[in-house]
Amino acid sequence: MTSPATEVAAALNTAVVEPALAPEPEDELIEALQATMRVLAGLALRSIDSPGGAVSLPQFRVLAILADLGSTRSGRVARALGLDASTVTRLADRLVASGHVERQGEPGHRGVVTLALTAQGRSLVSQAARWRRGELSRIVDRLAPEDRVAATRVLRHVVDAAGPGYGTVVVGLMPL
Repeated sequence: MTSPATEVAAALNTAVVEPALAPEPEDELIEALQATMRVLAGLALRSIDSPGGAVSLPQFRVLAILADLGSTRSGRVARALGLDASTVTRLADRLVASGHVERQGEPGHRGVVTLALTAQGRSLVSQAARWRRGELSRIVDRLAPEDRVAATRVLRHVVDAAGPGYGTVVVGLMPL
């Protein structure tokens, strides 16, 4: 017969093994989305990577919006990107200095200044878009046909569920 103290000591030394809980489906989905986001962000960054580091990602977003809108006021660019006008002004200053953007006057409104892509800016946006499309095609080609269909359906639902304000697309390019 064991004493109560021995039984308590034995109980304290016995490891309680609880069954491992399976991850919640929502947690797995969030982890998968985060991994996808890292892949796409890496792809976006690599698409604008060039010798000498021509532009930063925020600067490229300005270029992509200008490619979609054409010559436009910086305030409109700021609204499209969800940025302060002063932030767009600083980004535009750097893009003008690097030769990717030019400032123009608006006919009939001497005090209004617009931003427009230069040939160099248009070339960079086109080059990045071609590279991104090629990389995305390479990734998609590795998926089974039924996975492509499922991914298309699910990703469209994710974009719809996010609602406005995420992944601004004005006309064509996503400025990321």
